[in-house]
Amino acid sequence: MVEELSPQCSAKGCRAAAAWQLLWNNPKLHAPDHRKTWLACDDHRVSLGAFLEARSFLKEVTPFVSSDDASVS
Repeated sequence: MVEELSPQCSAKGCRAAAAWQLLWNNPKLHAPDHRKTWLACDDHRVSLGAFLEARSFLKEVTPFVSSDDASVS
């Protein structure tokens, strides 16, 4: 039997529920319109965003409502 997991924060070791989606791309690897997604809890939204922003990868931060609304990558 396969257990379905709730979307969790992408921060290492964090198991909190996802509240934000950070949309990003690496321009050296991806086309300009391509977006990867990291999920973040309230506690890690800023630190994950800062990591991506420092590399000029962060494109957008939006609330995460459900898996149906997220772009999977």
